Amino acid sequence: MASANGKLSALLKEKGVLMADGATGTNFFNMGLQSGDAPELWNEDEPGKVIALHQSFVDAGSDIILTNTFGGNRNRLKLHNAQNRAHELNCKAAKIARSVANRASRTVLVAGSVGPTGELFEPLGELTYEQAVESFSEQMQGLKEGGADVLWIETMSAREEIEAAAEAARSTGLEYVFTASFDTAGRTMMGIAPGALEEIARGMSPAPTAVGANCGVGATDLLFSILDMTEKSETSAEGHIAVIAKANCGVPKIKGDEVIYTGTPELMADYVRMAIDSGATIIGGCCGTSPDHLVAMRHAIDSHVKRPRPALDEVVAATGALVNEISKQSETTAGATRPRRRGRQR
Repeated sequence: MASANGKLSALLKEKGVLMADGATGTNFFNMGLQSGDAPELWNEDEPGKVIALHQSFVDAGSDIILTNTFGGNRNRLKLHNAQNRAHELNCKAAKIARSVANRASRTVLVAGSVGPTGELFEPLGELTYEQAVESFSEQMQGLKEGGADVLWIETMSAREEIEAAAEAARSTGLEYVFTASFDTAGRTMMGIAPGALEEIARGMSPAPTAVGANCGVGATDLLFSILDMTEKSETSAEGHIAVIAKANCGVPKIKGDEVIYTGTPELMADYVRMAIDSGATIIGGCCGTSPDHLVAMRHAIDSHVKRPRPALDEVVAATGALVNEISKQSETTAGATRPRRRGRQR
C-alpha cells in the first residue's frame, strides 16, 4: 500500500488532479546557463534565477515545483569537482523552492528532484547497490533539511537504481514517488516496461505515492506508456498508486547548436486531456516545457471532464504521430516493441 499520510496524498485527495512544473535545464539555458555547466551550482551562484523559474511555474498554476537538484548526487557532481557538496547544494535548493512555495496564496508542494547517478551498476559497471543508496541518502537528507515535502525520483532506467533510490527515500520518512523514461523501444534503456512499475512499487514498504513516466521522445509516446501503466490498475482491488505523466514538450529538433522542442501550448493542453483520460492524476511537462505551456495545461486540467479511456489511434489523432512505431502484433498494448532510441534529460 502507498502511504496516505503525506502532503502529496492529501493534496491529491483534495484536488483530484495536480499539475507539476515544467523544464528546469532547458529554461535555464534560455536564462544563460551554458552547455556543460551544472544547474545545481546555480543554487549558490544564481539563486535569483532559480527563484524566478520556480515563481514562473507557480504563477502558471503548478501545484508541485521540483527543486533544482536533478544531478545533485555525488556521482554526478564529481564531474564539476563538487562531489563533497551534495548535502549543502541540495539543502540550498530545497530552501529556495520552499521560499517560493511559502509565498503562494494556495498550497504548493516542494518536490526534491533526484535523478540517476549516471553510472552503471555491477556487473555492467562499478557502482554497487550500497554505494548508490549512500549517494542518494546524502542527497535526500539535504533535500529534507531544506524543506522538501516529497522526494521525486525521476528519469530512471534500471530497476536496481529505482530500488536504491527508494530505499534511501524511505529512510528519510518523507513521501516519495518515482518515474522512469521509456525511451528505448517502448522500455527504459535497461529494459523495464511501463506496466512493470506498479509491480516494482508494490514490492516496497511503504510503497511510493505515485509512479509514472517522464521525458522520453514526445507526448504521444509517453501517453502510450501511461496507458500501458494504467491498463491493470484501473481494475485492481489493491491500494491505489497514483500515476505521473511528465512529457517533453513535443519532439526535439536540432537547429544549429540548439535543441528546439516543437510542442505548442495547444498541443500540451491536448496532452493533458489525454493524460487525464488515460488515468494520470499528476501531470506536468519535462524538457522544453515553459511557463506559457503550463498556463495552457492548467486551463486544460481545470476545464476538462474525464472521458472514457482512449484508444491508441485517438491519442495519435490528438497529440501527433509516435516517434517510435509500434509493431502490428502489439497494437493492443501501449508497451509495444519499438525501435531502440536513447533519451534525454529534463
